[in-house]
Amino acid sequence: MKYQFEICANSVESCLAAQEGGAHRVELCAGIPEGGTTPSLGEIQTARRLLQIKLHVIIRPRGGDFLYSPLELEIMEEDIRIAKEAGADGIVIGCLTPDGEIDMPAMKRLRTAAGNCSVTFHRAFDRCKDPFKALDEIADLDIHRILTSGQQPTAPQGSTLIKKLIEYANSRVSLMAGCGVNENNIRQLALESGATEFHFSAREKIESAMRYSNPEVKMGSDSINEYTREITTAQRVRRTIEALRKHSLNYRY
Repeated sequence: MKYQFEICANSVESCLAAQEGGAHRVELCAGIPEGGTTPSLGEIQTARRLLQIKLHVIIRPRGGDFLYSPLELEIMEEDIRIAKEAGADGIVIGCLTPDGEIDMPAMKRLRTAAGNCSVTFHRAFDRCKDPFKALDEIADLDIHRILTSGQQPTAPQGSTLIKKLIEYANSRVSLMAGCGVNENNIRQLALESGATEFHFSAREKIESAMRYSNPEVKMGSDSINEYTREITTAQRVRRTIEALRKHSLNYRY
């Protein structure tokens, strides 16, 4: 079995850890608490300069829903152009209608802008009303893969639907299992879903090196601890890959 591992990287630091841990590619995102937004040009350029593995970039101008205005679509087209010029190997996109269907006109615009890049339809798919119809439409757009948790909070919980989608796709588009995937459940997820592509973050909490802080001042939401951050670690990437590899006799990269 040939598996592929993609790391959801929230920084260049996380990208490098993903590479060191044995991942095949990264999806570079900002705004992880919002589900991932477009990273800065500086982040994309630096990641590209330092990485030897594939670099995919999410194109999402904001958090929230996946219903985009004409102005937002214009911004997304420009972000795709910038990401490509910066050396991105792939882009990650997803647009829906108010009724929970694939926004085909919007997706055609963005797919055209992507050109020869590899294209992933992200977890907007998990908010589609009819995942099988959505899969048909995504395949018709010549999109290479769909990132999905099987329309459940985590991919292990959605493994039954992921399996059905893989069978239904019949190699027209790849299904990549993602959300909540870790070293403790990846093997079972692979067995139950039949997935061969996995998307996970392998992040660990890191304490701030600040020795002084003003407890009266917050820079953002009260729900966020501003003196810790989460980054991908090479050790956890390696552990997660190894958890699948060591139980798969026919494993190969």
